[in-house]
This record gives sequence, C-alpha cells and structure tokens, in this order.
Amino acid sequence: ICSIVPGLRLAAPRDGEQVKAQLREAVDVDDAPTVIRFPKGDVAEPIAALRSDDGYDVLYESGDADHEPEVLVVAVGSMCPTGIAVAEKLEAQGHSVTVIDPRWVLPVSDGVVAKARAAGHVVVIEDNLVTHGVGVAVSHALRSAGAMVPVHTYGIPGQFLEHASRGQVLESIGLTPDVITTDVLARIASH
Repeated sequence: ICSIVPGLRLAAPRDGEQVKAQLREAVDVDDAPTVIRFPKGDVAEPIAALRSDDGYDVLYESGDADHEPEVLVVAVGSMCPTGIAVAEKLEAQGHSVTVIDPRWVLPVSDGVVAKARAAGHVVVIEDNLVTHGVGVAVSHALRSAGAMVPVHTYGIPGQFLEHASRGQVLESIGLTPDVITTDVLARIASH
C-alpha cells in the first residue's frame, strides 16, 4: 500500500545489519518519504554480499561472473535466504543463477533494470502481496525500459490466510525453496 505514495523510497533489509545500515541511509534522505519494511520476529543471520553493484547487493553467483545469468533472482528483504536456496537448487539443475538484493526496493533502481534486462528470466521472491509488490514494480520498470524479459513473481496471494507462525504461513502458500524451484523450472522449460 506504500507504493501509492509519490516519490516514496522503500527499503527491505535482509538482516539485522542491514536494518541498521538502511536506517542510517533513510535518515540521510531529505527529498522523499522513506519506509523501512521488515517482518516482526527474529532477524536473520547476517548475509554478506559478494559485492555491491549499481544499487543492489550480489548475494550469490553461479557460472561465469563475466556472463549474464540465465536466471536473475531478485530476493526482497527477509526472503534473501529463500532466494539463495532457490539459486542453489537451480544451479544443481544446470542453470546459471545470480541472486541480488535490491535493498531499496522502491523505486526500482536503474541498476536492477539493467541487470534484469540481460537475464533470460527474472524471479522476484518477496513476502509481500504479489498484486502490488516489488515484482509488479520490477515488471513495470522493465516494460517501461522496453525489456521483454519474463518476470515470475512469488509472494503472498491476495486472500485471507489462516493464522499461524510465519514459517507455517509461508509453507501453506508455497513460498518455500522447493515449491518455487519446481515452478521456475517448469516456466523455464515452457519458454
């Protein structure tokens, strides 16, 4: 729902270290409203970036770093560990994969668009509504840039969910590495 605010900048920290870093960054923004979105409960163990590049952190890379990946996984916030697990499973099936964390997910950075444009498939994994989430924003940014890369979004469906723990909810809606990987492999095979 925050995406309707004009000019809003939305951060989705992947772990406690990023919460601290992005809070400091948010304080320095003086030309737009900022929101830092993270789930309640325990914070994830720190996930070190392999490198930072043009508005995103690279968390995982298979294959040749000099060549663009067949699959680009855009992992949002607390879904970064899931994104890495999906990448490992896809790599085991013979696909080259890169996982990035955009950190500041709205607006979609030009760097994310450029990286996604060069991939064969883009997979967005988020713990947000798929109908108004980061995946929709990434898809729109790519289309606006003239890139027709397939974007596959995995997130929370627009329906009432049974009350349960976070892990149980994610399991019940199929937001797990095994389910996502199976679906991505089917989508790659159909293209």
